[in-house]
Amino acid sequence: MLDKMTYRDFDRTLLFITFLLFAIGLLAIYSATQAKELVFNEGYVMRQATWMAVGLVFLIIVIALSYQKFIDASYILYGINIALLMLVLILGHIRLGAQRWFAIGGFAFQPSEFIKLTLILVLANYVGARKEAMGGIRSLVAPAVFLAVPFLLVLLQPDLGTALLLLPIFFSILLVGGVNKKYLIGMIVMGFAALPFFWHFLRDYQRQRLLVFLNPNIDPLGAGYTIIQSKIASGSGGLFGKGWLAGTQNQLNFLPERHTDFIFSVIGEEWGFLGAVAVTFLYFLIVKRAFIIESLTTDMYGKAIAAGIGMMLALQVIINVGMTIGLMPVVGIPLPLISYGGSSLITTLVAIGLLINVGMRRSTF
Repeated sequence: MLDKMTYRDFDRTLLFITFLLFAIGLLAIYSATQAKELVFNEGYVMRQATWMAVGLVFLIIVIALSYQKFIDASYILYGINIALLMLVLILGHIRLGAQRWFAIGGFAFQPSEFIKLTLILVLANYVGARKEAMGGIRSLVAPAVFLAVPFLLVLLQPDLGTALLLLPIFFSILLVGGVNKKYLIGMIVMGFAALPFFWHFLRDYQRQRLLVFLNPNIDPLGAGYTIIQSKIASGSGGLFGKGWLAGTQNQLNFLPERHTDFIFSVIGEEWGFLGAVAVTFLYFLIVKRAFIIESLTTDMYGKAIAAGIGMMLALQVIINVGMTIGLMPVVGIPLPLISYGGSSLITTLVAIGLLINVGMRRSTF
């Protein structure tokens, strides 16, 4: 539990930014679900608030317990998560052609969101326990297996975005853990070399998304419609935006998935370029603090956790913002703390809790 010396390093700024982004998210979700002549479930904002309450319980628990306890339980947590990823392929709820969720009452639970954290913990456990022996190529075998199993299971759902997000998490932790850089570079090169073969395993809609990324106008009323409308919404906000609840692309129902993956377009349209930059800057502060914590931490377990979480949050923001303004393909990555979704929100809150935890105890072990 916490003592006075540990509490002295409690990162109040990180927690404040987290709550601020969540509040921004509630405003954006409310606006996105008030479209004219569109029947939306009026409980979206209340559901998100409910998930926040649940997430806060997890946040408090994660902060109160030493992060070493989560490291010790990492293999168990990872195993449970893998079992859930297998089970969701059999019993999961199918939505929009993907089988990623367990439907529990009026809520949906997505195991692939949590695999990002359990992978970070299990890799942190591995590199932390072998920090003096991570230079050889044999040290890559077990981490590669830890990555490959969830990567393939998530890919089968299919959830290409989350599967690809596991890769930079994997490389960032191994880099901090002391793996020889030439081996990591070699793995990256082999990965790029395999891309032409990987193309044949993609589903038709995934190939179409990649082609639309190169030229949205090849299917302006189909696969390219969302990205075209998203770019219109983001750009039409101008410098100061049209005002909350006043975005035409949003309120007139031109923009699909605007309360989830494309919520940044709502922010861009209603709050303008300055609002979008302000939100992006808040994310920058969170990621910056994650890597500051990593650099100040003397314990390898803590360094690996902070590096993995910093990379996870940074890539999620970059990919989500990039796809809403047409700089990246649409891969279904939510915007942390802002997009509607309980699994994503709780995962992010636990990640923030772990960052605060490591920062408070960075010299304990």
